[in-house]
Amino acid sequence: MGKGARVEAVEKAITRAMVTRDVRRVEYAANVAEAVGPLEHGFEIYGLARGQYSLIDLIEYVLGTIGPAHLVISTWTAAGTDIEYALRLCHDGRVLGVRWLVDSSFPSRQPGYCAALRARFGDDCIRVTKNHAKFVLLGNADWHVVLRTSMNLNENKRLESWELSDDRVFFDYLTEVIERLFEESTVSLDSAKPDSDAWREFTKESEDRIAKTPRIRYVK
Repeated sequence: MGKGARVEAVEKAITRAMVTRDVRRVEYAANVAEAVGPLEHGFEIYGLARGQYSLIDLIEYVLGTIGPAHLVISTWTAAGTDIEYALRLCHDGRVLGVRWLVDSSFPSRQPGYCAALRARFGDDCIRVTKNHAKFVLLGNADWHVVLRTSMNLNENKRLESWELSDDRVFFDYLTEVIERLFEESTVSLDSAKPDSDAWREFTKESEDRIAKTPRIRYVK
């Protein structure tokens, strides 16, 4: 496949049928459960947050409704505590498998975090590209959830937007984009090796931070 075909595969737009969107005026919701509310098949919800909850909280909340699912995370950057929590979701069975798409600057800009990602999930689960698209896919036999957001996978003490959809066509479109990027990515991760000094420094800092910062769980 030539370069032009690869670009077309990623940049080709999708046309969705008209949907009824539930816009939640929830900038000041106390937690993610209050912000999102009950989820039913075919949901389409838009909301805003001001740091009361993070992207990983939204992921966990959706998993609480749809059950164990495969996870894809596309983000510009990721924080150590959220990487660790994503791993816990895998270990306790809520996430069946995970793939990461991060920006090509991530290995050199945050070598410790990238090394943590490699050590926790393995290189086969990670691809890098020139990426500023923030979205999450959560899928199983019954649900096909797309989460679009301005949030990165880190703490967000600012106004951020999110939009949740249970939409098979939309889900399949982004899944195809991810599949092609995973097949064609050639960017090296060697600047963030799991045995590097940056990795060892990150591991110590991350363990200290996790021990000192209890996670605020959402309220069902």
